[in-house]
Amino acid sequence: MCAIGILNEKPLHAALKEWYARPGDQFEVSIDGYVVDIVRDALLIEIQTGNFSSIKRKVHALADLHPLRLVFPIAREKWIVRLAKRSGGDMLSRRRSPKRGEVEELFRELVSFPGLMAHPNFSLEVLFIQEEEVRYPDRRRRWRRGGWVTKERRLLDVVDRKVFAEPNDLLRFIPSGLIEPWTTQDLSEANGLPRWMAQKLVYCLRESGVVRVVGKKGNSILYAL
Repeated sequence: MCAIGILNEKPLHAALKEWYARPGDQFEVSIDGYVVDIVRDALLIEIQTGNFSSIKRKVHALADLHPLRLVFPIAREKWIVRLAKRSGGDMLSRRRSPKRGEVEELFRELVSFPGLMAHPNFSLEVLFIQEEEVRYPDRRRRWRRGGWVTKERRLLDVVDRKVFAEPNDLLRFIPSGLIEPWTTQDLSEANGLPRWMAQKLVYCLRESGVVRVVGKKGNSILYAL
């Protein structure tokens, strides 16, 4: 196995890359003008801990020529660590966040390239993780989280994983009892999701060919499989 490069790499990304690695993998390989996190035989593996919009051009270009797996972590559990200062210092507190990440959060990012789910070379894997989010005080940014700024994210454990290899894998987000045609409001109520998340979900399902528009009901668009 080649050494895993972590120069200028965020702790969460580096830890996920190490966790995901297998014997024989190559790391930080330049392919078609892009640096790929992991190359496993013919498969390219890209780990993205931030927003998808920043890698839109990259994943489209690579998927057109190679099998590509995009790996995305969602924090099932998170602990907030507060430090006295950015450079470290004493730990002021460590508390468990009440928020629990769910798989539907994937669609907050997938709206950047939902149609790519229909590409035969593309697949997406969600890793459900436990993580620490380390914060420090910054008086210049009091408007953000009461003056606390995120320094880094740290991996504690990977507790589950889910692969989406084709558009039909997204059908799990359509409740079996949902009567067609339906609106985003209907889907929101059936799934227990906020309306804005249901709208992003439906946009991704529509662009990947899983659902289609079949009409309107007042100002609401009607959808069906």
